[in-house]
Amino acid sequence: MPRKHIKRFLPTPEKIRNQKGLHLLGDWLHDPNLWHINRASVSRACAVGLFMAFVPLPTQMLMSAALAVLLHCNLPLAVALVWITNPITMPVIFYGSYKLGTLILNTPPTEFVFELSWQWLGSELANIWQPFLLGCFVSGLIAALVGMYGSSLLWRWHVVSRWRKRHSKK
Repeated sequence: MPRKHIKRFLPTPEKIRNQKGLHLLGDWLHDPNLWHINRASVSRACAVGLFMAFVPLPTQMLMSAALAVLLHCNLPLAVALVWITNPITMPVIFYGSYKLGTLILNTPPTEFVFELSWQWLGSELANIWQPFLLGCFVSGLIAALVGMYGSSLLWRWHVVSRWRKRHSKK
């Protein structure tokens, strides 16, 4: 089962308690749901991680970790899923979100050439920020819902199929 393979890489609660740098967070990191791999915790983590993947800020991982702590879901999975938007996939995902935003707002898409500079961000982003942020929000919401319900259904399907397999052998 994937749970056994994933648990090998996760730190134990005792190891987390003994980390000197993490004492600043107090008891927040000692919630068992942050580290357990169960259907509810994993499905919430999928929702958090996938939603935060569409947030166009460089602090996605920190925001995902904070939201995982607040919602009591699996912290490592929520942070790992943010990496769906990585330097390779980010242009395609954010351009698709921008196009979705223009479609929702019923505005024509603005033609632009992307340039990685502060000047471009200041001038061009001011023109496209409304459809871009709306598209990111809607895309993130859709991804979060699909991730949450999809992972829950896959988990349930896996449990039922294993149960049927065990009972068919009797």
